Amino acid sequence: MINNGGELTLPPLAEAVIDLDAIAHNTRVLAGLTGADLLAVVKADAFGHGFLDIARTTLNVGARWLGVTSQTEALRLRAAGIDAPVLSWLHAPDEDFGPAIAARIDLSVASVAHLRGIAAAAGRTGRRADVHLKADTGLSRNGATDTDWPELVRVARGNELLGRIRVRGVWSHLAGGETPGDPRDAVQLRRFDRALELARAGGLTPEVRHLANSAGLVGLPETHFDLVRVGIALYGPEPRADRQVGLRPAMTVRSRVILTKRVPAGTGISYGHDYVAPAETTLALVPVGYADGVPRIVSGRGEVWIGGRRRPIAGRVTMDQIVVDVGDLPVRTGDEVLLFGDGSRGEPVVADWARWAGTNPHEIFTGIGARVARRYLPVRSEQQNSGRERVHV
Repeated sequence: MINNGGELTLPPLAEAVIDLDAIAHNTRVLAGLTGADLLAVVKADAFGHGFLDIARTTLNVGARWLGVTSQTEALRLRAAGIDAPVLSWLHAPDEDFGPAIAARIDLSVASVAHLRGIAAAAGRTGRRADVHLKADTGLSRNGATDTDWPELVRVARGNELLGRIRVRGVWSHLAGGETPGDPRDAVQLRRFDRALELARAGGLTPEVRHLANSAGLVGLPETHFDLVRVGIALYGPEPRADRQVGLRPAMTVRSRVILTKRVPAGTGISYGHDYVAPAETTLALVPVGYADGVPRIVSGRGEVWIGGRRRPIAGRVTMDQIVVDVGDLPVRTGDEVLLFGDGSRGEPVVADWARWAGTNPHEIFTGIGARVARRYLPVRSEQQNSGRERVHV
């Protein structure tokens, strides 16, 4: 098939189907758990789901803010016409902050060096920068320590008086939040409260205080403050095992069988023959591999849904393909293969893949490669109006 640009296009060998109605549902559910505003985290291409579609969907159904890692991500949102408040939180202190300031991007400040870089850019551009001071309350990653916090507050207030910045927010990030009764949560909350006290004592009047992540939103109402940042929960995984709030998985990853063959017992399969057929069986070749986001470490552990059953990946995952032992199932070339979905048919879910890979759903989602086409199912009301799906390849 030739597209309008004169390029040859073929049906994808694999696709990730993103149900925007599930994203809308999850946004509504999460917003209903708090009186605070909702910030939808759409960094890393919205955890591999497609950041523009996710951003627009969440804003349409109740999210007030968007959160990203970098200026580049934030500016792409603005270039796409998204005018909602955006917070960008990971920067080098010597970046050129001028474009973000001009685009009204809120910038996180982790140190005096970062603050001075932003203030200098504001001075050059003649526009005031909105910043969120970040306190390190126990994650020991980004943010100012207890020792550095008073100086950061002092320098921030000085730059406010010069008209270069406005301290719009003060924030921090939980180290946990997923485990009921984790004592670290209470410690971080106390340290955050102390950071807020010092900020106010230093003359700052932040209008937006935020600490809670997805797990904090669901299980720690005392961390909600003015804004909650929801990441993984938007996409369907429940952030706390002790409290299921009715989230719906939004992504289904699927491929198809491109070859089958019948082999005798004792046949070694894939590199190294780590898997040997225990009996005569049918093998199905599926054109996805670790270049597409199938972790190599799931070799010998992972399963897919094929022929109405879960069947094991036989042997090593390779760059471009996996082999599935389907036994005596009547599987044929062209049949659908589900790597993971919402579990409604018995297929694996993303949590299964995370367990097999020894990681979290975040890594599975963000690892889905560029060769896997994204297809979007609209929010149901949109579907009734247009009846169309959109495909991004």
